[in-house]
Amino acid sequence: MTAQHSFTAHLIAWQKVAGRHDLPWQKTRDPYRIWLSEIMLQQTQVATVIPYYQRFLASFPDVAALAAAPVEAVLEQWAGLGYYARARNLHRGARQVVTEHGGRFPESPAQLAELPGIGRSTAAAIATFAFGQRAAILDGNVKRVLCRHFAIEGFPGATAVDRSLWALAESLLPEDGIEAYTQGLMDLGATLCTRGRPRCGYCPLAADCLACRDGRQAELPQAKPRKTVPERNSIFVLITDGQRLLLQRRPPSGLWGGLLVPPEGEPGQVLAHLGLQAHSQCELAPFKHAFSHFRLTLRPVLCEVTAAPTASEPGLEWVALAQAATAGVPTPVRKLFRMVASAVG
Repeated sequence: MTAQHSFTAHLIAWQKVAGRHDLPWQKTRDPYRIWLSEIMLQQTQVATVIPYYQRFLASFPDVAALAAAPVEAVLEQWAGLGYYARARNLHRGARQVVTEHGGRFPESPAQLAELPGIGRSTAAAIATFAFGQRAAILDGNVKRVLCRHFAIEGFPGATAVDRSLWALAESLLPEDGIEAYTQGLMDLGATLCTRGRPRCGYCPLAADCLACRDGRQAELPQAKPRKTVPERNSIFVLITDGQRLLLQRRPPSGLWGGLLVPPEGEPGQVLAHLGLQAHSQCELAPFKHAFSHFRLTLRPVLCEVTAAPTASEPGLEWVALAQAATAGVPTPVRKLFRMVASAVG
């Protein structure tokens, strides 16, 4: 038995016995549910995704319902899950499936990859689980498994290393049992071959794993060369009349696109622009929030106004203070709202 055949056979056998079989998006061939789960699982752990997945399906049970919904409603269901471009891409993708494919998902990985927010690996996973297609996946967990098992040197994101990993992933595909094999790769990377403290003693592939043999689990895969993380600052003007907050909906694209946030800028300029005057103003404690590509320091300023006119500018709306945290707002903004509720109360 070749090393590659041994890898595949042992992984399939292990998954059938010890892999995950009770996730809410398993035991279905519904491409909508599988697509939704795969998009949510990008950059997000299973335990975090499950409640969002279930709530999202309750609001948008099929692709037609998602396509017909306004994007603001989609973002509200996504609020708190992060990486909001995924939600916007889901909405665009649903509309594309309805308008270009008659409401039926395409079956080939190449066609699926043409939908917004779906790369090569995600397209392969959807095609495998929904349609039984024989296609290779290569997400972060799978890269870690392959780099350790076959001692692949170099940063996996480097072009040459990425190309080699794709070739290896393609060569490992089984003739039969593609679903169990693909799920096994996901399960192994998520539960045993983890980034820190891999559980090699339970791994079905440990006997042939080069990293395990040489004690190089902590070295492989090699880390991305470190770069200085940019620092940004932003002043959020929290305007309240004691019962409501004045929020502004972001443009559809960019950071927090389509979500509600407080106005940004120097408090005096913001208030003057809106024709408001504060009878009380105080700075709240700043705090940091880390994004994937920069760190943001939020400097909130609470401004209490007496006469609060109806928001006249497009994108501005008053939201009840008690309901603000459940509106379509990003996670760090929810922290601000807790500060406001405490300060106003």
